[in-house]
Amino acid sequence: MQYDAVAGGNVPAHAGEALLALAPGAGAIAPCRVENWARIPACHLAQADHWALRERVSELMREPAVQGIVVTHGTDTLEETAYLLDRTLAGGTPVVCTGAMRTSDHAEWDGSRNLTDAIRVAAAGASRGRGTQVVFSGRIWQGREAVKVNTVALDAFGAPFGGQRGTVTTAVSYAGPGSTSTAVAPPGLSARVALVPMVIGDQGEMLDAARATHDGVVIEAFGSGNLPPAAVPAIGRWLDEKKPVVLASRCTAGQVSPVYAFEGGGARTVAMGAIPAGPRTPSQARWELTIALSAGVPYASGLPA
Repeated sequence: MQYDAVAGGNVPAHAGEALLALAPGAGAIAPCRVENWARIPACHLAQADHWALRERVSELMREPAVQGIVVTHGTDTLEETAYLLDRTLAGGTPVVCTGAMRTSDHAEWDGSRNLTDAIRVAAAGASRGRGTQVVFSGRIWQGREAVKVNTVALDAFGAPFGGQRGTVTTAVSYAGPGSTSTAVAPPGLSARVALVPMVIGDQGEMLDAARATHDGVVIEAFGSGNLPPAAVPAIGRWLDEKKPVVLASRCTAGQVSPVYAFEGGGARTVAMGAIPAGPRTPSQARWELTIALSAGVPYASGLPA
């Protein structure tokens, strides 16, 4: 991105070659081949675009000459791309997603460091077999755990249901062994999954409105998975149509635990057939359900750490 006075804000500006040129020393870490797959804001990527990018990365992973892959990405939906790649791709080739919180003409531009760090991680032998990772501000996060936790900070990423996997300086250092999980490989992302937040006094109108056009729903509930009792019948209508309902929480930490048995309590909703989201934010749960439905497999409530 770069500031454009005519547009009145930041807009996409640089192709991959220019980004490398703005990151002195990055090319010395490993020989880099640039592929300009797209130059659009991250929030413009549709579900089909995410899948197309996943397919291209999969193709590159099968090329013997490719020892690592770096995906430069807008931070708005970087977590969706990282989750999709990490959850659906198998193989030893390291894949690293990174981006920047400042524009390339800003005095605090962080893109140079992040790109250099990402190339260093992708080229490291210790990164093989660790799946897709997110590299930001010298930190390494697992792709299926990383989320954007701050709208403006340079150190914008974290892992509410995971932990920092390593650090990058002039070398790559991992805190422990690689995280493993079985890849789910759908033929595409055909499923449509809604994400519906609960509000005080919710009567299920948004849940009912989404049911005709979506294959499943993730509900962003209160606390440990509780919701207003008037919304419960709408959940029943989803389940009656054999459409999965996943119960996530709006809390920034902690998982849904179905322990409350009052009307609208998580215990009763789970007893109806709703599925606890597991170690995922609501947006991650939505992506997991999309992948699962597209692959024709059950939603995975948990993943190996």
